[in-house]
Amino acid sequence: MAAPTTPQPRLRHSALALLLLLLALTTTLTCHHLRPRNATFPWDSLQLLQAMAPSLPQPCHHQHVPFPFPDTLLHTNHPQQAAAATLCILQHLFATLSSPSTPHHWDPQAQHHLLNNLQHYIHHLEQCMPANGMLFEGQGTHNLLLSINKYFGRIQDFLCTHNHSPYSWDHVRLEARTCFQRMDMLIRRMK
Repeated sequence: MAAPTTPQPRLRHSALALLLLLLALTTTLTCHHLRPRNATFPWDSLQLLQAMAPSLPQPCHHQHVPFPFPDTLLHTNHPQQAAAATLCILQHLFATLSSPSTPHHWDPQAQHHLLNNLQHYIHHLEQCMPANGMLFEGQGTHNLLLSINKYFGRIQDFLCTHNHSPYSWDHVRLEARTCFQRMDMLIRRMK
């Protein structure tokens, strides 16, 4: 009598599920060292942002800016989606605030500290993410990242339209402040 055989597809699906579980566990353990820093990162960054960009000598007219923060990001309850969104926002903030067209009246030392702070947190978040992004497929992260990319695209368009004027940078500084405040909520969801 022949021994019953186990279908191969189940074994493949089980192995894939086990691999995904191990990747999730590894990600969780890798990101564990970020937790103490999570509590203060956005607020430290807000202080550095304020020190970096003091108010302009003449007040800017802060009319409605065409790039409202995508609040749909705040509706995610999945820790890995929150981490992916936070990482994407940080990468865009770093690219924007390290632009050579930033205003000359910004404090270069405070700007340097802020950029170092951003780069340090980006580096640690990147280490928490799976290299191939397998955990994020099918979880709506693509839509979140697309929203973030469009948001920062509108910011870049605004800067270009206004010739990177100090007033347009003041609007961007206020948006960066909003980003740090919103990231505080996303970081809490990463826990």
